[in-house]
Amino acid sequence: MKIGFFGFGNMAQAMAKGLVGQNAVNPADIYACARDWNKLRSNTEPFGFVPCESAEQMIPQVDLVVIAVKPYIIPKLHDLLVGKIVVSVAAGYTYETFNELLGDDIHLLCTIPNTPIAVGEGIIVCEQTHSLTPDEFAAFEQVFSKAACIETVESHLLGVAGTVAGCSPAFISMFLEALGDAGVKYGLPRALAYRLAGQALCGTGKMHIVHKTHPGAMKDAVCSPGGTTIRGVSALERNGFRAAVIEAIDAIEGK
Repeated sequence: MKIGFFGFGNMAQAMAKGLVGQNAVNPADIYACARDWNKLRSNTEPFGFVPCESAEQMIPQVDLVVIAVKPYIIPKLHDLLVGKIVVSVAAGYTYETFNELLGDDIHLLCTIPNTPIAVGEGIIVCEQTHSLTPDEFAAFEQVFSKAACIETVESHLLGVAGTVAGCSPAFISMFLEALGDAGVKYGLPRALAYRLAGQALCGTGKMHIVHKTHPGAMKDAVCSPGGTTIRGVSALERNGFRAAVIEAIDAIEGK
């Protein structure tokens, strides 16, 4: 499959690198176009991706088009997109929004990916309402599932699912940094403190995904009666750790 990115910002680059890194596609099968030609070349050519000077040049060469720009600028591309698999990664835009812009003859799937796709550990939340054929969705899933967990949700849940999956890497990075700072406070070299914290976060998440154990049970398994971990858990509770996380989602969702 040849994949073209219309817009090549951070998310598009993460997707391209993840797909290539997981051997889902060859570097030469990744095409991209963006407004800043010099920046585009510097972000594509070192990785073996193909830079294109315009969407009009790129789209005829690819099978799947990733819309990684604000959709309101793409109605002029309607005729080029007919017959292509079109995947949007534009936050806040649903299939209904695109339908108003492009009509109902474009085969479109709206998604919200997250940045860990760059290392093959991403999430792509997909809107349940779409116009891909079963074969087209299977082709999309076959390629992108090599770099991300594919989850489908109803349209009204796309926003919050995208928030939990797409914004949380920022929150998790803050937690990782805080754990690292704590390690440094007590004498650990910073690079080592970050590696320990990062692997702990990665491993704990993997344990939940593989074993489907409730997070509370995973926490309880580490907390011996009267032990060190439960004292740390108590300190987090006193400082509103859970409430702060929930309020972060509230702030994004406008609640």
